[in-house]
Amino acid sequence: MPKKQKLRKMLGDVFSPSAVALRELIDTQSKDTIRKWCLEYAEVKILPIYEKHCPGDERPRNAVKAAHEYLDGKVKFPVVKDIILNECHAAARELDANPVAQAAARSVGQGSAVVHTLTHSLGLFFYAAAAVAYDRIGLEATEEEYAEIAEEVCLDYTNALRAIAIENESNPAKLKWNC
Repeated sequence: MPKKQKLRKMLGDVFSPSAVALRELIDTQSKDTIRKWCLEYAEVKILPIYEKHCPGDERPRNAVKAAHEYLDGKVKFPVVKDIILNECHAAARELDANPVAQAAARSVGQGSAVVHTLTHSLGLFFYAAAAVAYDRIGLEATEEEYAEIAEEVCLDYTNALRAIAIENESNPAKLKWNC
């Protein structure tokens, strides 16, 4: 019988071929494309997981909304930062007893924070992998089962970027990955 893994806050391997390919694809895209992709992924794929486990708690949704408003020029960054830190990440800090919702809140927070720091796009993936895995197969699975789902999430996340990627982008973002 496979050994069960200690529950982790993030899943995935930054050095896996799929994560390396993801970073390489991100590096070819503009800031605007990366921001759009992360916000859409957080809103469409991860926010529903959070809301399923914490119905009525709007704090992560508020972070996505504020990030959109910032990109639309409706609010200044300090407003977005305050909502991300004091609402979305605060929700995550309160959820030690609910690792699914906690990972989802962290993922949405990372996705929203990408409006300021593009490397949060990778954090969105690692927390999303945990949220999806824990939601789908629970908290008692094996390391191998979690790794398989993290790989699926990485591929889904990458495909979401490929769907909107600009071929031969003339102004790619210049990211410094500290991996």
